[in-house]
Amino acid sequence: MNKQNKRLAVAFTGPSNSGKTTLIEQISIVLHNEGFKVAIVKHDPKDKAKFDKEGKDSYRFSQTGADVAILSDTRTTLFKQQRSEINDVIDMFGHFDFLLVEGLKTIPLPRICVQREALNQNYFEVSDSLAIDESIDKEQIPKDMNILDLNNINQIIQWIKNNAKEV
Repeated sequence: MNKQNKRLAVAFTGPSNSGKTTLIEQISIVLHNEGFKVAIVKHDPKDKAKFDKEGKDSYRFSQTGADVAILSDTRTTLFKQQRSEINDVIDMFGHFDFLLVEGLKTIPLPRICVQREALNQNYFEVSDSLAIDESIDKEQIPKDMNILDLNNINQIIQWIKNNAKEV
C-alpha cells in the first residue's frame, strides 16, 4: 500500500463478547509491525470506562470535573469531561495511517461485523462485511454479504486496505 499521507478508517461492530476488541488488537499489531501508525477509537455507549486507577493523581483530577491531560516522555493521555465528535478525535490524533473504530454504528465508515457462536442479523444493515469463525453456519448468511475469516488476520487487513475510507 502506498503510504502517501492517507488516513484510512474502518469500523467494527458486533454483539458483546464477539471478539471485536481482540480482532482490533491483532490488526493493530500487524499494521504497526508493517510500519503503519494506527489510531484506535472505542465507543463506550454505557459510560463504563474508568480513567486511571482510584487514588492516582489523574483519577483524583478527573473526579473534580476538570479536563485532564497527562504528558510523559512516551505518551499523552487526554480525558475530557464532555462528549467529542469523531472528527474532533480524528483531529486530536493528528497523523496516522489507519484509524480503527470499535462501535459508533451511526458514523459513515466501511464496517466489519464480528460474530461468533450465534448470528445476530440486526447488524447486517450497518455492516459491509462479516468476520466469522467456524462456529457460525454460513448457510444463515445472505448470499450478498461479504464473509471474512475471523481467524485470518491478513485477509481482514487486506479487506481494510481495499475498503477503508479516507478521513
